[in-house]
Amino acid sequence: MNKKLLVSSLVLSMLFLACGQEEKKIEKKDTLIVAQGADTRSLDPQKAIDTPSVRVYQQVYDELVEKDDNLNIIPGLAESWENIDEKTTIFHLRKDVKFHNGEKLTAEDVKFSIERMKEQPTVAFLVTEIEKIEVVDEYTVKVITKSGFGPLLSHLSHPGAAILNKKAVLEKGDSYGQHPIGTGPYVFENWQSGDRVTLKANPDYFMGKTPVENVIFRVIPEGTNRSIALETKEVDIVYEIDPIDIDRIKENGEFNFLMQQSLGNAYIGINTLKEPFTNPKVRQAMAYAINTQDLIDVVYKKTASKANAPIGPLVPGYNEKARNYEYNIEKAKELMKEAGYPNGFKTTIWVNDNNIRKDIATILQDQFRAIGIDLTIETLEWGAYIDRTARGEHEMFLLGWVTVTGDADYGLYPLFHTSAHGRPGNRSFYSNPEVDKLLDFARTSTNQAERMEAYKKVQEIVQEDLPIITLVNQSQNVATQKDIENFTINPTGFYELYNVNFSENK
Repeated sequence: MNKKLLVSSLVLSMLFLACGQEEKKIEKKDTLIVAQGADTRSLDPQKAIDTPSVRVYQQVYDELVEKDDNLNIIPGLAESWENIDEKTTIFHLRKDVKFHNGEKLTAEDVKFSIERMKEQPTVAFLVTEIEKIEVVDEYTVKVITKSGFGPLLSHLSHPGAAILNKKAVLEKGDSYGQHPIGTGPYVFENWQSGDRVTLKANPDYFMGKTPVENVIFRVIPEGTNRSIALETKEVDIVYEIDPIDIDRIKENGEFNFLMQQSLGNAYIGINTLKEPFTNPKVRQAMAYAINTQDLIDVVYKKTASKANAPIGPLVPGYNEKARNYEYNIEKAKELMKEAGYPNGFKTTIWVNDNNIRKDIATILQDQFRAIGIDLTIETLEWGAYIDRTARGEHEMFLLGWVTVTGDADYGLYPLFHTSAHGRPGNRSFYSNPEVDKLLDFARTSTNQAERMEAYKKVQEIVQEDLPIITLVNQSQNVATQKDIENFTINPTGFYELYNVNFSENK
């Protein structure tokens, strides 16, 4: 072969190789699209702890400590910690962490974050027992509680306890929730309200850069439309396949389907400050009038189980002996008569744009008719739904609660303590001095056996008072395209996307 021909062959080979590499580069998937049923309310973790918001912003932030998929406490931004005494915990921070604005993480940011939490109605209940935070040095912080604080580490693992950058929060002021700065694996890019949030991989993440460059959270309220988006490959991951679509998705070999019992439940919230719901007999009558099995069979397609308490069997401290309201129309009618409403009354129940809640409300409308309750269903947009129930404008509503810390304090204190009225979770505006006393004792005790007994007693009381009617313990599910790797489901219902990848990218 002459020299010119050899050179030509080498050039062609290099061109083919370059083209092949370029083609491979083009084919590499760099955007993960996730569909969920509602938009985030805020990307400030201290302003919103609803599930749709958390699922987005937890990719942007880290906490001092975290929980793994088995709910064990593991290091987060704190590489270690030590209990000096019953009231004092010292946290040692990682020294290689930067915020997305280039600022390094310091103990001053931790102090600022926790002190700011104490001023925010949404998350203050997580840290009310913390008396002060002291900066020991640049990478060491001391947390001092008023007395013992049993759920301290569990509470600090909550996404609402994410560590913020002091400089960024002060610079952005009231608009910080639209311009979040965290330390997490993804950096906020933009938010098209009602449509999508876009995140970009953090190249300086202290645990290493995540393999997929972009994540888009799309808002698809209609459950069946989320399933269709998966089937047409418009999205890669769907949170919450509606029960009616589960069999179809499970039987389709093109998808991975994950489902397990969660730490969450579905409940009817009742405004105990409004007539006729000030009378516990009315609330009990409604509980007896509900045939929960109809909800499990028709709405949940047997993917949920009947609840007898506001926390479920997966939560330590669950009371299996708390009062269970079995379907009993005669008992319900008797209680309505005793309460002074033998002919029933008219009322309204609020739902958001969620098919499961709409279907539950429709069944309840029919079941309550048997005891004379004329129920009107009103659907609200998610943000308005959360805001207006926090203000107590409702009569009844349907919602869920997830004990995301795995500690009974989180499952009971926000829903039933007087100090938690409104936004923290007590949207029933329920108050009971004995319940308050038990909850205060249980969160300040470090004796786990005593704590569990107190929580069991709380469940007994609230199942008699019935400020909420807990309907079912829920399962959670996620469906993904077959090429998605490293995605795991978590009983909290909050899912990390760090290290999730496409199999073709390897």
